[in-house]
Amino acid sequence: LKNISVGFPLGCLIALSGVSGSGKSSLLKETVYKNVRNHILGRSDPAGSCRRVTGWTAIQRIVEVDHSPIGKTPRSVPASYVGFLTDIRRLFSMTPEAKSRGYEPGRFSFNIDGGRCDACKGQGQPKVKMSFLPDVYVPCDACRGSRFNTDTLSVSYRGQTIADVLNMSFAQALRFFSAVPAIRRPVEFVCTIGLGYLKLGQPSPTLSGGEAQRMKLARELASPGSGHTLFVLDEPTTGLHRSDVELLLTVLQDLVDRDNTVAVIEHNMDVIRAADYIIDVGPEGGAGGGQIVARGTPERMLGKAGRSHTARYLKRYLEGNTDPD
Repeated sequence: LKNISVGFPLGCLIALSGVSGSGKSSLLKETVYKNVRNHILGRSDPAGSCRRVTGWTAIQRIVEVDHSPIGKTPRSVPASYVGFLTDIRRLFSMTPEAKSRGYEPGRFSFNIDGGRCDACKGQGQPKVKMSFLPDVYVPCDACRGSRFNTDTLSVSYRGQTIADVLNMSFAQALRFFSAVPAIRRPVEFVCTIGLGYLKLGQPSPTLSGGEAQRMKLARELASPGSGHTLFVLDEPTTGLHRSDVELLLTVLQDLVDRDNTVAVIEHNMDVIRAADYIIDVGPEGGAGGGQIVARGTPERMLGKAGRSHTARYLKRYLEGNTDPD
């Protein structure tokens, strides 16, 4: 980036647009994100070069919501990542059958001895190392992938065992736990973001990068939070159907409504149009980039179609002359 000065208005949805290679990631991820993180945490990690960063004291936390996995082993599951698996275990420990046997919530954890399957140590699908092929996960012969031993599976809540519950999709769990607010609320956020088809106990390594990214957003929504957080995202609409893009926009606006700031690198015109503020980087890629071509609300951008690719396509999109996809 070439000696530019740019402001990021707080408390709104900001879209960074521009052709590939124009410098969007260098500006947002390498410079803004890393420098602000250093200031907040009092660190001096490598970051994009800039003369100074001002206004960062209004931000209490900065979070990069990327495509990295939410867990690296089958022991990590969406229900524990979002944060309501403990409440499910507590429900099972409160059943008459569990109380009569003296079962505590830990009995229904596949990470603790006692209730989990001894053969696979609660993994459900142990890893099998292959000589000349990638490692594979196969269902345990003893528990058939349920993760728990027979005694644990003999306890049920509303006719379902802990293994049955973990095998539910989030959409099914939303109905099943409709009368339990502590569980229904986070499950509802996952469904709202378009991931209702995932299972509560689905091994995290099986989630795609896009699913992992949206799961991170769901966890942020489910946590109480105090606002004043800057969220940084890089093309979260990649691979999403248009209906899923609409759901994603609802979630991003929800974060903004909670006194947060969301900055997203995007090419999708639905997202750019919905942004409160647009920063267009360019005008071209590579050596022809690194400048702020235009900035402002979508309405103001329309008057800059003469020098901004984004403004030009946004104008055509709003006029219905082109398909944004």
